[in-house]
Amino acid sequence: MISYLDGKIILKRDKFIILEVNNIGYKVFVSRATLLKLPEIGENLNVSAPLSVKLFCFQNVKEEALDLYGFLTYDELDFFELLNDIRGVGPKSALDIASLGSLEKIKDRILAQDEKIFEGIPGIGSKKAMTIILELTGKIKMISGSKLKGSADEAENALFQLGFSRQQAKDALSRVPSSIKNTEERVKQALKNLGK
Repeated sequence: MISYLDGKIILKRDKFIILEVNNIGYKVFVSRATLLKLPEIGENLNVSAPLSVKLFCFQNVKEEALDLYGFLTYDELDFFELLNDIRGVGPKSALDIASLGSLEKIKDRILAQDEKIFEGIPGIGSKKAMTIILELTGKIKMISGSKLKGSADEAENALFQLGFSRQQAKDALSRVPSSIKNTEERVKQALKNLGK
């Protein structure tokens, strides 16, 4: 699998670039945000390596195609893979979501349960938007990349990380049926109790 490329841009289009690596041209789909950060053809992005563009890649292998998706940082690739793993999203939609702005801004809006972030993305209505938000909320530890602290209750910590007060989290979790033990399910139920 191709997971990293280092080369020079020989062609730029709205949704992809062609990156030349050792005299081979790779068509790499990139987000609009990434495209804006890339140099124009012949410009230098990295002074220590003239004309060099380094991309972390996701290789999507399908029966009818073999597509590459490129990212300037590994964190962006990691986030893309989280999105792509959600049932019904797929790499094109995941890339569209990645085009919505900076990685931190997107994460913040998703963690704030802001469904409107997905407006204008083909194939993502309000139901799918809520599914994406709930699934990513369930992976809050992976998204934040840090250990949650402050309470032994992981569900409470996750809600606190989402911006709710400890008291709000405790109240919402107290209304979750005691038969639900799974942390992710408890968070989802608590979010419903909080009206999110």
